[in-house]
Amino acid sequence: MQEESSAHTKWDCTYHIVFIPKYRKKVLYGECRAEIRDIIKRLLEMYKLELVEGAVCIDHIHVSIRIPPKYAVSKVMGMLKGKSAMMLYDRHPEWRRRTGRDKTFWARGYYVSTVGINESVIRQYIRNQENADRIADGI
Repeated sequence: MQEESSAHTKWDCTYHIVFIPKYRKKVLYGECRAEIRDIIKRLLEMYKLELVEGAVCIDHIHVSIRIPPKYAVSKVMGMLKGKSAMMLYDRHPEWRRRTGRDKTFWARGYYVSTVGINESVIRQYIRNQENADRIADGI
């Protein structure tokens, strides 16, 4: 376990988070996959959050993120999904048609679990997501 510390706190808060595009559309491929990967990395660096592991699959995203206890996971996800959609649409306005009538890229919810001691198991699971996705799609 890797502990961090701030002024009065020692912490190790690692979360496994999964989120999907609106209507779980299969839009995260090709150029969009690379764009999303870069945008998420840049946003996490900008807010000084550590990306432990991540995978962009064709219809969902898995990330393992270390979030300090001073930030709520819901606030981080709101920032991540909101800013990434805005950045994506600024770069590619034509992609607005891919998602739906209300022009939102991400679905409302997300899945989150704390990692804790099973970090290596979850990291391995996230690494294998892309391979499993390729096998399922016959690619």
